[in-house]
Amino acid sequence: MNNEPSDDVVEDLPIGDLRSVALAAGLVALGVAVVEPFVDTLAILEQRKAEGLHGGMQFTYRDPKRSTDPARLLPGARSLVVGAWPYAGGDVDRPVDGAPHGRVARYATGDHYGALRQALELVADRIRAVGFAARVVIDDNGLVDRAAAQRAGIGWFGHNANILVPGHGSWVVLGAIVTDAPFAESEPVPDGCGSCRRCLDGCPTGAIIAPGVVDARRCLAWLVQAPGSFPIEHRVALGDRIYGCDDCQEVCPPSRRGSQGAIPVAPDGAWVGLMSLLDSDDAELIERHGRWYIPKRDPRYLRRNALIALGNVADPSDGTIRSKIAAFAASDDEMLAEHACWALDRLDERSVSVGLAGA
Repeated sequence: MNNEPSDDVVEDLPIGDLRSVALAAGLVALGVAVVEPFVDTLAILEQRKAEGLHGGMQFTYRDPKRSTDPARLLPGARSLVVGAWPYAGGDVDRPVDGAPHGRVARYATGDHYGALRQALELVADRIRAVGFAARVVIDDNGLVDRAAAQRAGIGWFGHNANILVPGHGSWVVLGAIVTDAPFAESEPVPDGCGSCRRCLDGCPTGAIIAPGVVDARRCLAWLVQAPGSFPIEHRVALGDRIYGCDDCQEVCPPSRRGSQGAIPVAPDGAWVGLMSLLDSDDAELIERHGRWYIPKRDPRYLRRNALIALGNVADPSDGTIRSKIAAFAASDDEMLAEHACWALDRLDERSVSVGLAGA
């Protein structure tokens, strides 16, 4: 077989063929975007960074000119083949063992990005088999994957700034293949949000300040990953969350409809025992939760989040929990001591509220 790439070879590899490979591998959508700079996205990233809306987030904000120019990813690149992998979006029952648990966002309950990469590699192998170059790009600072997905006709930009895939909503993770194969660009998906503002009104901190505009300084999904002290004004709103936040997806009508047929998730992936986060050593925490983005790979941030969650949801009369938190409050670790003191104050506050309610 002649493996020299040419414009004619792609005629033997229609996008329908790639889509069949993709769907068989578990992807729920596949589309093609041309490799041209995302000029509008670059302007948006630079404007929001200048306004501070990125909240210090580095992903795609570190170098907007790089992340909005996919041609830098592969010499001679001509197409982006973008795919969506589904993950569980349905309700997950809270554990009933009586111990306090922390909630984990659905996308982090399993290695969904690993599954996405495997599926896209199968598609990329099909492209390579006819002589073209193909590089899989997933969760990478070098590509604005949501903008690529919109251009590739995967879905539309929702008012919560997520890509909404018809039939699946935003319960997907996105990845792309950059290739020198000259595929035809896919048709865009029209906006499906209309005048709906459920995500704006349903955000617990009001982080969605306009349709499609998120202030990361208020976004719980970012704040649990951000280094330093967790903003005190958002600690109560964090509730029992320790990683991620799904609220803007859970109230979204297309995502609610899409989640009905989503992959089920095991409760032990969606919930983590809060005391185990305080009792485990660093190595154990990294082994169990190393797939998550943890600032500086420092497990102390998992404990920080757990302390806040305990203050919000633990039984205020549980002496064992109070003793554990008090030990952190008295420790030499300034960050953890600060959050532990807040947790104890929060438990006291809740104890008073419970007493007043029972009076």
